[in-house]
Amino acid sequence: MTPEENGTEQIPNAAAANDFDEEENKPLAERSEVDIAYKLLSRAGKEHPMHFKDLIREIISIQGKIVQNEAAAISEIYTMINMDSRFQHIGDGLWGLTDWYPPETKRSRSTTTKTPVK
Repeated sequence: MTPEENGTEQIPNAAAANDFDEEENKPLAERSEVDIAYKLLSRAGKEHPMHFKDLIREIISIQGKIVQNEAAAISEIYTMINMDSRFQHIGDGLWGLTDWYPPETKRSRSTTTKTPVK
């Protein structure tokens, strides 16, 4: 049964440790955690933001790391993603790329300038 037949949709973000990053000319597993996250989200596309736990577990899998404390690893990588301006938290634990969303426009109050009386 195909994904279309059973009502599920495949998300094109699965990556393997031996995937090659043409831009950096090295295997994806040798990139930093945030660079891998960026690649995964780029491949998934705007229509498929990822939950942070799924994203981070995929990063750990690609790097082939053995994790003693999953909560600590998730916390560490989450902090790195949170501090990187390429990523945008969009709610409910979902993350996307800043490029996908237009910048927020802030309303400014109209100010009237008073001319000093001489």
